[in-house]
Amino acid sequence: MENNQNIRNFAIISHIDHGKSTLADRLLELTKTVDKKKMKEQFLDMMDLEREKGITIKMQPVRMNYFFDNKDYILNLIDTPGHIDFSYEVSRSLAAVEGAVLLVDGTKGIQAQTLYNLDLARKQNLIIIPAVNKIDLPQARIEENKEEIANLLNISKDKVLVISAKKGTNVEGLVEEIIKNIPPPQIDKDKPLRALIFDSEYNPYKGVIAYVRLAEGKIQSGQKII
Repeated sequence: MENNQNIRNFAIISHIDHGKSTLADRLLELTKTVDKKKMKEQFLDMMDLEREKGITIKMQPVRMNYFFDNKDYILNLIDTPGHIDFSYEVSRSLAAVEGAVLLVDGTKGIQAQTLYNLDLARKQNLIIIPAVNKIDLPQARIEENKEEIANLLNISKDKVLVISAKKGTNVEGLVEEIIKNIPPPQIDKDKPLRALIFDSEYNPYKGVIAYVRLAEGKIQSGQKII
């Protein structure tokens, strides 16, 4: 059984086209979850339509391993749709995590869908880690956006991270903030099994695969559940 204290469950919330899928790509590279030779843009966006339109429709959960401060951590990223039409999927994702990275495009600032998803995250009492993205672009308004986010979250401007998901700038620092600030899941293993199914997919070899977030109890290999 894994040590819950070393598990971090998190999502990335943002407006469409603010760099969420690109950040997910960098996280996969940084944690060596995907070999660089096999890496392709928008790796978690498995549908052809998503690649064509550049948006995330289908959630794709991913588990990453990361060594930090002499400990091995398991990072479970629940990727969420950024488009307003998929708010139900976003709320299901947020119910499965303890924290969220609030990603804001440094050239565009906070937008309506960002605020909506942030409100959903707050209702779940999630720890919010804010980050200004696309700082590599000359038109990025870094300080202005840091101030806006700090005012929105009622925090110090210094706590707003600045990153470039495209270049990988300070993504490692973001991962460390996730580990340090997002709490591990709290599960009472002695209680009856209770879990949230937050996604499913069809595998031609295994049939339907359900992704579940354990709330109470435990599941063992080979166990049949309803």
